[in-house]
Amino acid sequence: MIHALPAGLTASAVVSASAANLGPGFDSLGLALSLYDEIVVTTIDSGLQVEVEGEGAGQVPLGPEHLVVRAVERGLSAARATVPGLAVRCRNDIPHSRGLGSSAAAVVGGLAAANGVLTQAGWNSLTKPQLIQLASEFEGHPDNASAAVLGGAVVSWTEEAGDRSTYSAVPLRLHPDIRIFSAIPAERSLTAATRVLLPGRVSHEDARFNVSRAALLVVALTERPDLLLAATEDVLHQPQRAAAMPTSAEYLQLLRRCHVPAALSGAGPAVIALTTRPELPAEALEFGTANGFTVREMSVGEGVRWTSDVIAQRLRR
Repeated sequence: MIHALPAGLTASAVVSASAANLGPGFDSLGLALSLYDEIVVTTIDSGLQVEVEGEGAGQVPLGPEHLVVRAVERGLSAARATVPGLAVRCRNDIPHSRGLGSSAAAVVGGLAAANGVLTQAGWNSLTKPQLIQLASEFEGHPDNASAAVLGGAVVSWTEEAGDRSTYSAVPLRLHPDIRIFSAIPAERSLTAATRVLLPGRVSHEDARFNVSRAALLVVALTERPDLLLAATEDVLHQPQRAAAMPTSAEYLQLLRRCHVPAALSGAGPAVIALTTRPELPAEALEFGTANGFTVREMSVGEGVRWTSDVIAQRLRR
């Protein structure tokens, strides 16, 4: 049975950016970052209204194809609910097309906002495993989505049964000595465009190398940050993507030559450094400034949050 919700319900969500892969953990390891998008959803009498401030303003579609709108509708559909109309307002701080999980944030944020609407209507909200499943269905892998849902560092995986994929994730307790630095370039890159650069088959030797480094990375992130330089090595996707983002590839190699554990953030072109140093070497900072990167220290992002009052009231002003 489909239930119709009334107009006049308002909910909001705050969702973090994320870095996926972290080197060898292709499509499986993720880390939430302290850049956030905020979303406010209100049920209205009819129609669709979409507003976007910050990143993506004037560039993303403002109709039913908007990713947040699609996610809100998917969340309501999963709860077998409909609304007469929607007003969606997005305030975005997560850069688009840089490998920082902006698409996953939009989807998770939209689902969480739908959760807020359902909660305000007195319904049971979707659980975090359900959010991970629904969000991951949009992209086909759960690394960014699970980091945005759970916050912190995560290991995610996919199980196939017939024509159905089940997406799951578990959190990791990040070692407190690890500091996070992001280097975000002005240039953009689409995941779809760089994924086609990856070969359909890899050698047993390369697979063995990445399996060992991914296993080591879990240890390095949680217990032995002194192992991060070796643990962030990768041969399966970063070298293949280098030609599409030469400046990011050069920056990555520079950081690693300076003994700073670093990797592409997702499909790039942003670079993420995970280190116990209090700051990056001067040489790395100078390269970043000279080549248009915004370099900043970040903290670990929190899991998605949704509410029906405080943030929504602030964003309506």
